[in-house]
Amino acid sequence: MRTIRTAAALLAVLALALLPAAPAGAAPGPAVELSQPEGGKGGEITVSGSGWKPGALLMLLICGQAAPGKGVIGGTNSCANTDGRAATVDARGAFSAKLPVAEPPKPCPCVVHVAGVTGQQDAVDREFTVAGHPTAPLPEASGDGRLAVLAAARLDGSSGLLVWFGAPPRREVVFTVGNLGSAPVRDPVFEVGTSHGVFAPQYEERQWRGTIAPGRKAVVRLPAELTAGAHGDYQVSVRYAGKVLVEQPWGVGRPWGVTLFWALLAVVVPAALFRIGMAVVDRVRPAARPAGTPARPRRTRPRPRIRPRTPVPAAPAPGTPGDDEPTTVLPWFSPDSAPSAPESSSPTTKGQV
Repeated sequence: MRTIRTAAALLAVLALALLPAAPAGAAPGPAVELSQPEGGKGGEITVSGSGWKPGALLMLLICGQAAPGKGVIGGTNSCANTDGRAATVDARGAFSAKLPVAEPPKPCPCVVHVAGVTGQQDAVDREFTVAGHPTAPLPEASGDGRLAVLAAARLDGSSGLLVWFGAPPRREVVFTVGNLGSAPVRDPVFEVGTSHGVFAPQYEERQWRGTIAPGRKAVVRLPAELTAGAHGDYQVSVRYAGKVLVEQPWGVGRPWGVTLFWALLAVVVPAALFRIGMAVVDRVRPAARPAGTPARPRRTRPRPRIRPRTPVPAAPAPGTPGDDEPTTVLPWFSPDSAPSAPESSSPTTKGQV
């Protein structure tokens, strides 16, 4: 009996040694807990979670027309986006945030949708009931969301002349997806976002028209656009059902046409102002006389004409020699300014002793 017991113990030890060792300290997946499963509009609940990547930024939303395991049918259009909240994961991978209860635009069943924005792109849905909100059966899903990228993505398109002058750059994200599920995917709704530097991508929904049968693949083309004047290193992301399918870098050149425009404007405007000023000065100042042209006589006020007075002849003084001879006085000389008599007319002493 002792031998049998010893052999059985040895067999048990060998069996345990041959079994694959369970991974020690395997990190659990992200989880979300709610402080209460039901709430009315205007109330508030506490959303907490664990198992998330430290430092990740999360978005918390209440979404209608959704269920855990099936996702949010219709994307974020089914969520109360204006009442959403953001939360940051701490160093232990946990978070806790207050979320106001709001009625989503779609009827219930509803969920609290927690999705990673930066650092971790996982999404977790937790069932939640909005009291007083209408309910409706879930519509037929466009597929089970099991789409996978089968080929490397690329950006098609080129920058035109208008982009060189600050127009919004545009591209098309082209990638091939395959349906790995058992149900066809009809008109899937993708989310295309662009990010620059440390900023989180801003996603916009893009619906692709078509049906992808199980086991089939299709080439998807989705437009991507940046803001006017954008330049630098960007990244285009495409996600579906809360999972990122494509991340493609996008380098955008600087719009040098805008710089050239402002440089020309800085030269043209002062030159135009100078020309306008010179034209005003030329119009205001008098025109210059050509060489050899006599100067225009200055207009002066005419002076009154003065008639010369006729001098009155003075009476000869008594006792003057030659009193008997009349003295001739010129009319234009006054008696005081009359010319003196010549020497020949004066009495001479010729012949006198």
